[in-house]
Amino acid sequence: MVSPQPGLHQPIAEDLWLDSEPMRILGMRLTSSMAIVRLADGGLLLYSPITMTPERRAAVEAIGPVAHLYAPNTFHHLRIGDWAEAFPSARLHAPPGLSKKRPELRIDRIHPETPEPAFAGILDEIGIEGFRLEESVLVHRPTRTLIVADLLHNVGRPEDPWSKLYTRAMGFYDRAAMSRMIRWTGFTDRTAARRSLERLLALPFDRVVVGHGLPIATNGHAAVTAAFAWLPVASG
Repeated sequence: MVSPQPGLHQPIAEDLWLDSEPMRILGMRLTSSMAIVRLADGGLLLYSPITMTPERRAAVEAIGPVAHLYAPNTFHHLRIGDWAEAFPSARLHAPPGLSKKRPELRIDRIHPETPEPAFAGILDEIGIEGFRLEESVLVHRPTRTLIVADLLHNVGRPEDPWSKLYTRAMGFYDRAAMSRMIRWTGFTDRTAARRSLERLLALPFDRVVVGHGLPIATNGHAAVTAAFAWLPVASG
């Protein structure tokens, strides 16, 4: 398995597209992806926006009007400001902690504290409690697709030596999994996180779109269940 090639608005399913670009993190050569969802009113939601180039902007606008910009956690936000400046009427959704990291951003809604009317019937939103990254994930009901940022990686088999070494050591080489580093340091309350995960797993999804790596085309529900077998089952 190889990492996805960068490309403009690759169609995943009806009303759902994926775009990706190369990136480096901790010296690894990976990709970063954004999901593009068309909502019931025709407006677009950009989940975890990546670099806005003239070509990418034109490709997105060819699909529909940009109505929502979604920063899924306190890490996936670096490019969202450029999109917000280009589309000032778009609603910006962000986790609670992002206002401290990006005080210059105009944040219209803190997720997942209050429901977003535009998502009704199309997107289910689950905040992962007890997770330092404050991530919220989405399930696109019409296509039964889970959309995440850092909750799960699926980077395949990186070819460069350092990426191969690191992903093997961190447990996500050639498998859908969360990095052991995030598992070790990313949680303040694992019981709360498991409760959030159980709410997520109660939703019907089969496909998974990840922030780093290839989408999981089928059996995504089983993949997420297996990837979090390490997280203790919540009691009560």
